[in-house]
Amino acid sequence: MPPLYALSFTAASAYPEFQQFVEKNSHRTVNCAMCHINENGPVGNGEGQIGSFSADEMKQLNKARAALLPGQDVDSPILNQFGNEIIKAIGKKEFVALKAEPAKLAERLGDKSDLDGDGISDAREYLDGTDPLNQFHGDPGKLFWINLGRYKMHVCLAVVAVFAINYGLIQLIKGVTIVQSGKN
Repeated sequence: MPPLYALSFTAASAYPEFQQFVEKNSHRTVNCAMCHINENGPVGNGEGQIGSFSADEMKQLNKARAALLPGQDVDSPILNQFGNEIIKAIGKKEFVALKAEPAKLAERLGDKSDLDGDGISDAREYLDGTDPLNQFHGDPGKLFWINLGRYKMHVCLAVVAVFAINYGLIQLIKGVTIVQSGKN
């Protein structure tokens, strides 16, 4: 007889509509790791996959699956921080309803959440096909302008330092030339 927790197991549902939308919209290849712990998704026996779960992890999974409405704390053992944040923000019920229109997921997430703190909202990273949990994985142009804004004082000081060094070197070369011409 299978363990009791296995009886509470419900078939895992894949949501390829979201992955297909992101790939088509962003022209980037993405895998399940955008939302899941395991890059191959929730089905299997590896880390973050249902086949490797203990009874407690199955209870945790079933509790997360019951988070049908927004605002509930979700800590699914198959989802990463971004996946859990999606369910917390919109609820499992609305998430499943958005399968028909995966572009609307970004609208529903809004621009407030930025889990990696890179300055690009998680919703924008979803649309761009970049990792919302990696501050170094974002659209390079957006990251450039965001970081330029964040570090504008550092950039200004670096530019002033470069000009000062160049001016000093030019003056040093002129001085050496004058001394050399005086010796001849």
